[in-house]
Amino acid sequence: MHLKRFSEAQPYDAPNHFGVVGLRLQGFEPDGPKNQWVGLSQFLPGGGAGPDSTPFEKVYVVLEGEMTVIVGGAETVLGRYDSCTIPPGEVRKIENRTNHTCTMLVVIPYPPEKK
Repeated sequence: MHLKRFSEAQPYDAPNHFGVVGLRLQGFEPDGPKNQWVGLSQFLPGGGAGPDSTPFEKVYVVLEGEMTVIVGGAETVLGRYDSCTIPPGEVRKIENRTNHTCTMLVVIPYPPEKK
């Protein structure tokens, strides 16, 4: 078992994100997970990300607040404990359109190793 206390989580900067603080809960440690890493993103009112895409899928789980996810012009609001999977290559934009902080769990596979 690899244990990491919340107090040990380190902040990270995510490209093309704004009004957010990200903490790495698991991943990129020698004894940590081998397939994916897990982040906790805290989006301030007006915060968000994109539009952009990645070559790998990602999973979002809203723990508190609401997040609007925009894909192909369609908007979906995720509330507490709602989740979605963004497939590889899908362009998405996310926006916190509320006056409350939105806290999201993010699960992302490791980037492919460069050979």
